[in-house]
Amino acid sequence: ESVGIEPVRHIIRGGTDGSKLSFMGLPCPNIFTGEMAIHSRREYVVVQDMEAALKTLIALVQRWESHQ
Repeated sequence: ESVGIEPVRHIIRGGTDGSKLSFMGLPCPNIFTGEMAIHSRREYVVVQDMEAALKTLIALVQRWESHQ
């Protein structure tokens, strides 16, 4: 939220390593990368979405770092 993006929380059952780890008891966030038309011939990513993902990651790292 601090970077202007509303987090969406829902369970992902497959397709990521994190889903298996979460199932085993280690919660893993699935950070977006901004891709569109995933796994199709028209798959693409918008630079602004990648920048938003980067800002989100930086904010998360700063938050985790401040709790140590």
